[in-house]
Amino acid sequence: MALNDALSGKEFERRLFNLVVATADQSDPVIDRAIGEVLRLVREHLGMDVAFVSRFVDGQRVFRRVDPDDGRQVIATGGADPIEASFCQRVIDGRMPQLVRDVARLPDFAELPATPFKVGAHLSTPIVLSDGSLYGTFCCFSFLPAEDLKERDLKRLKMAAVMAARLLDKSKAFGREQSRSG
Repeated sequence: MALNDALSGKEFERRLFNLVVATADQSDPVIDRAIGEVLRLVREHLGMDVAFVSRFVDGQRVFRRVDPDDGRQVIATGGADPIEASFCQRVIDGRMPQLVRDVARLPDFAELPATPFKVGAHLSTPIVLSDGSLYGTFCCFSFLPAEDLKERDLKRLKMAAVMAARLLDKSKAFGREQSRSG
């Protein structure tokens, strides 16, 4: 069950905004921790088991940050797999909806890439940087279906993806700044 009642939409939005504002002039590690906090906030708010930010690099989906990243699940920060063998690619190219309450009920379920664990509900949206480039995706999923997910939950995930993009843009700018001064 999604935790929408425990954390109101306004409170969710306030916390998300504060994470971005708090890191306005911070270093790359602080920005990376803030992305982790955004993931945790979304995962808990939506009642999902795992949330992650992926980056698309050379045909691979690289898990930039995962929540929770406690070593017990098969998805871990820094891990990678072929992008074509991912739900993320299917969402990006429109073959899979961004909000899926029960993956097993999708008409093309048998054609989906195999996963090493059962995925029940799945939400995913692109992360687009300020220069218009596609960075990757902001995703979350649960091991069981979640029939209570609503379109507003997808809107909140999209809002979190925009906030993550702002943080990633800051990280990119911080990296350029560091290379000029170093």
